[in-house]
Amino acid sequence: MRLITYSLDDGPARLGAQIDESVINLSALAAFHDEELPQDLLSLVRAGDSANETARRLLATDPVAWPADVRHRLDEVALSAPLRPGKIIGVGLNYVEHVEESSRSLDTDTELPTRPVLFSKPSTAVTGPGRPILHNADLTDQLDWECELAVVIGRTAFRVSEDDAFSYVFGYSIVNDISARDQRRSGQWFFSKGQDSFAPFGPAVVTADEIADPMALDLELRVNGVTKQKSNTRHMLFPIARLIADITSGVTLEPGDVIATGSPSGVGAGMVPPQFLVPGDTVEATVEGIGTLSNPVVDAR
Repeated sequence: MRLITYSLDDGPARLGAQIDESVINLSALAAFHDEELPQDLLSLVRAGDSANETARRLLATDPVAWPADVRHRLDEVALSAPLRPGKIIGVGLNYVEHVEESSRSLDTDTELPTRPVLFSKPSTAVTGPGRPILHNADLTDQLDWECELAVVIGRTAFRVSEDDAFSYVFGYSIVNDISARDQRRSGQWFFSKGQDSFAPFGPAVVTADEIADPMALDLELRVNGVTKQKSNTRHMLFPIARLIADITSGVTLEPGDVIATGSPSGVGAGMVPPQFLVPGDTVEATVEGIGTLSNPVVDAR
């Protein structure tokens, strides 16, 4: 399933499933069949396998019989971030070429890390597709981009083995890990990466059964139509299973938590000369099988 959060005519946020260019109101579909589904995606994730199986079964019914309020055209609705995670755990230096460019431009270690480099972004940093990335020139003139595959956790995970790791994954999405490079403080990244709007997320969560191999997905990021990043998840230094095992060795992951699995090379700080986002720019992050997350950059002073 390709699950989204959407609104219609400035109405409340709704849980939907996207099928081609149509959006299906899952609550309305369930009500039509005298069944119930959670009203939002985070609640659906937390409800577990039974709710997900109900949604799949209802979507497989004959659409000819569905009432008019069940289906909308995609271009009729406004998308929001699919859900608001309890935790967003970022992974630094997880592509070999990014390790090199970071050591050159951001004064990080030249040696490959031996364990995942982890940091957090607050849930208040989340913004949705089409929503603005806030550029406050009083705080930064080095606003940077990072296209990343997002892993959405489906059930409570603690001390998970690599062999079992994928059984804890609900699905996949995209995070653009926005960073104010000049707001790193004594080596700490929280304020640099945690400001409001610095975690564009979406446009959908694609359930794990729809992604044949999450370790073989093309990634690309464009600024104003110009490609800046282009890679594949196969080049991760620490693959998804290793990340889940490492994080849960000491931190409980809960349903709806998100792991942003790291950025390939091609960030603005690593370019010669460096390039950074400014108001008026449009950033598009694409991950194969998931879609494109597009956000404008606006002046927030």
